[in-house]
Amino acid sequence: MKIWFITGASRGFGALMTKEALAAGDGVIATARNPKTVTEQFGDHPNLIAVALDVTNEAQAKEAAAAGIARFGRIDVLANNAGYGLLGAVEEATAEQIEKLYATNVFGLLKVTRAVLPYMRRQRSGHVLNFSSIGGYFGYPGWGVYGSTKFAVEGLSESMAAELEPFGIKVTIVEPGFFRTDFLSDTSLAVSPATIADYEGTPAGNMRNFAADANHAQPGNPAKLAAGIMTMVSSANPPLRMPFGSDTVAMIEAQHASVEKELAAWRELAVSTDFPSEATSAA
Repeated sequence: MKIWFITGASRGFGALMTKEALAAGDGVIATARNPKTVTEQFGDHPNLIAVALDVTNEAQAKEAAAAGIARFGRIDVLANNAGYGLLGAVEEATAEQIEKLYATNVFGLLKVTRAVLPYMRRQRSGHVLNFSSIGGYFGYPGWGVYGSTKFAVEGLSESMAAELEPFGIKVTIVEPGFFRTDFLSDTSLAVSPATIADYEGTPAGNMRNFAADANHAQPGNPAKLAAGIMTMVSSANPPLRMPFGSDTVAMIEAQHASVEKELAAWRELAVSTDFPSEATSAA
């Protein structure tokens, strides 16, 4: 029996992971801004505790972690799933929008992680799942600010994996592609209200229309992702990065090929900036 701490558990991937974990006989500390939205879905389940949590509130994050420990005695899996998107060219986003997005997607993830890690270190075990996106691996036009929050999650997670390994704690970056959730709906997506005419007809401007047309027509099956998470968490050697969706796999492969091609083209200049080696100087 594993004990899960899931943020954003009231809908989307969070609710589906909660469902899968309970079905497996695991315990779940399901957090949401309004915990009633969790209990309305799952009822009074013996293995479930619904806790109020705004991830931007550090004190509340600590209280939620303590409540989970008081109920179950440990936390085995932390799923940092809470977050939302911002659509618009980088230039179109306001400072207020950018700061608010980072407050949830990056600083909120950090606050929850810092609240849970002391318990995982004490028990010398655990698994942290940090939800990123294919947008955290490849910069899409129209998603630059959102993608930058996920690039931050990727970098933080890589460092955490090395830092936490001595304590028996694993870290996995979850990278979903386009899945048929409400992510492109106004409940999960902010759109920059100001548009700049110059971007009309460009990739960034066209992305607004694509997002509207793609809503609830995405290729990824959210239920299969939740089931895949359960399979991955049960592995003795889970990956640092776990992409989900054929679109994600294709984009990662294309990105790797592009980076390798560019590196080959500019390799000579790239390595020319070193001091001469001692062997070369002696000769």
